[in-house]
Amino acid sequence: MNLTSISTIKDVMSRNGFNFSKSLGQNFIINPDICPKIAEYGNAQKGFGILEIGTGIGVLTKELALRADKVTAIEIDKRLMPVLSETLAEFDNIKIINEDVMKCSLHDIINEEFKGLKVAVCANLPYYITSPVIMMLLENNLPIKSITVMVQKEAADRICAEIGTRNAGAITVGVNYYGNAEKLFGVSRGNFMPSPNVDSAVIRININHDRRLDENQEKFFFKMIKAGFSQRRKTLVNSLSQLGIDKQEVYSGLRNIGLSENSRIEQLNMEQLMDLSLRLNKS
Repeated sequence: MNLTSISTIKDVMSRNGFNFSKSLGQNFIINPDICPKIAEYGNAQKGFGILEIGTGIGVLTKELALRADKVTAIEIDKRLMPVLSETLAEFDNIKIINEDVMKCSLHDIINEEFKGLKVAVCANLPYYITSPVIMMLLENNLPIKSITVMVQKEAADRICAEIGTRNAGAITVGVNYYGNAEKLFGVSRGNFMPSPNVDSAVIRININHDRRLDENQEKFFFKMIKAGFSQRRKTLVNSLSQLGIDKQEVYSGLRNIGLSENSRIEQLNMEQLMDLSLRLNKS
């Protein structure tokens, strides 16, 4: 079954009484060259189990299952269950879990589904939930090698931006704390049905499981990042005052790492952010 054919998609949808859900950000891929590339970049290979988030009608799921030992996909839309039973009927190495990925225990799922396998995440993420899903995957310290996802181009640009530049944001710092992100290739809006209003891009985050901060330091670091970027036009002295940090402590911290008292958070690189966080946390 050609799952990127518009006529096939319409036929399968019609037989199962399925309509696109705008609230779930459903846009199905109709270019047959895209999902094989995502699967190849996404560690879909022998010895790997792939955790997919959101299946659509199974276009990417199929390509992952052709390459990896096992695919477990989490799909929130129960209306897609009969569709997937039809489109993925030929595969015996796919399991679909009808749950909300933000509410289920991924540790339990990985332990149960991928015994003896390396694990990677691969997904075509709905735009509205991109950042929460990525940070949830990273913060939960899951035993995964990489996260390869298609996201809105603007989100890809921000996630993969260089820290210390205007394009960077809190998500950039968060991703770089847990690993390193790279943009793989762009995907224009015409490759989807229905066509979204924006272009997309595929990114991969390679996970680094060595943590440089302990639990307390990490908690403070992310509080500082959130406070700083929520008021990125303000100086760090002013934006961090909302955390109850004395302005003189921030002045001192900035001076000690060779920065101006008027520095804003978007001007600091990763090393400077970590250094400042450690100094302020001690004080």
